[in-house]
Amino acid sequence: AESNKMASPGNFDREPSATRSTPDLYEHMSREDLIDRVQKLEAHVTQLRNIVLKHDGTHSGQKKQQRDFDFNKYNTRHVALKVAYLGWDYHGFVVQEDSDKTIESALFEALLKTRLIESRDTSNYHRCGRTDKGVSALGQVISIDLRTNLLTGVGVKVREGGTACSRPGDNTTEIRYVYILNKVLPPEIRVLAWAPVDPEFSARFSCKKRTYKYYFPKGNLDLQRMNEAATKLIGEHDFRNLCKMDVGNGVINFTRKILRADIVVLSQVENGYSMCELTVVGQAFLWHQIRCIVSVLFLIAQGKEDMSIVEELLNIEKNPRKPQYTMASELPLVLFDCEFGDDLEWIYEADWHEENIRHLQQMWAQYTIKSTVIKRMLEELDVAKVETESDIAPWNELSAPFLQQSDWLIPGNKSRIYKPLFKRQMCDSLEQRMKCLNKRRKLLGKEETEDNSEAS
Repeated sequence: AESNKMASPGNFDREPSATRSTPDLYEHMSREDLIDRVQKLEAHVTQLRNIVLKHDGTHSGQKKQQRDFDFNKYNTRHVALKVAYLGWDYHGFVVQEDSDKTIESALFEALLKTRLIESRDTSNYHRCGRTDKGVSALGQVISIDLRTNLLTGVGVKVREGGTACSRPGDNTTEIRYVYILNKVLPPEIRVLAWAPVDPEFSARFSCKKRTYKYYFPKGNLDLQRMNEAATKLIGEHDFRNLCKMDVGNGVINFTRKILRADIVVLSQVENGYSMCELTVVGQAFLWHQIRCIVSVLFLIAQGKEDMSIVEELLNIEKNPRKPQYTMASELPLVLFDCEFGDDLEWIYEADWHEENIRHLQQMWAQYTIKSTVIKRMLEELDVAKVETESDIAPWNELSAPFLQQSDWLIPGNKSRIYKPLFKRQMCDSLEQRMKCLNKRRKLLGKEETEDNSEAS
């Protein structure tokens, strides 16, 4: 999926021995791999610094000790939770060693605080999608074993050696999971609904299709061209040229199936301010696949690339190497829905469903007010009288409308002269990456053998 890769020691090869020079190791690495290596090592240094700070108790202060809780008095229940979040200020969904600011960290902090789980390790946890830094979600789904009041029912697991049967109190009314979690979660993260599921259910492996949406202003984009190009993505293709290859983590199959890809205009506003929605539905996705797709579609919509570029990028036999290009911003990307067919039926708790709507309406109001303030500023600048060499006149009489609203979505410096994708420098092919990876592993293996020999 659009995954968030943790920069942790387990995510890259063992570092070279501190007492041994390894020029051969780096000679076999491409420029892209060297940059990636340096970034991971920098992240690792940050991780180690934070771990030391936490150990010293100076990172976030000492947390209040929770009272003892006897989990043996309760059974567990395998449930699915539907989670919405605004990920703009978070470092992705998945827990990271160098940051507490992830959606998953906040979720598990709430689950532990409310005593719905005893520990992550024993919670039978799965996530449907791994969203990157800055990416939001409406329909993220996790599956997990939670504490339950019930003795029997769908998903209920009788705790071995437990005393739930003899526990006094209500054993027929289920815990209000949405209510109890939203009470302690940050305002950007809301549990929308829950569902009891069979013990075999997995949010990751039981998902039948995932829907991503990407929001953007029309600006100077030709939406008809963009829509026509998007339809060429539908079907089963090798998307290695439309993602970030992750060979180091064992991903060597880049064939994925896209079921739908289209663009609609959500609000018709003149002068490029119309907001648009790209929808992409598939069974599963590769790392940064959506953002790479958006980047290429934007180039087509700006008239910089022909629509045939999509077919060229999908033709792996002809073009086995990905041209270098910048992927689109993460800010507008939303994991909109995860579908499971008839495997579950969501339970929305009425009072907290109303509270979630009220909460999101207030957040919408805050962001819309800011947007309106900026829009009014732009309108005033448009009619401001500007002095030229021959006259003074309102700006909108001197200049055609600027249509730059969507340009910032592809970050980085833009050259005055556009260079077509297939005239740019190419990334290493899959085969070259695998070859380099195998060489590095052999060198590291040889070095490890020599180190062990010296130690003995």
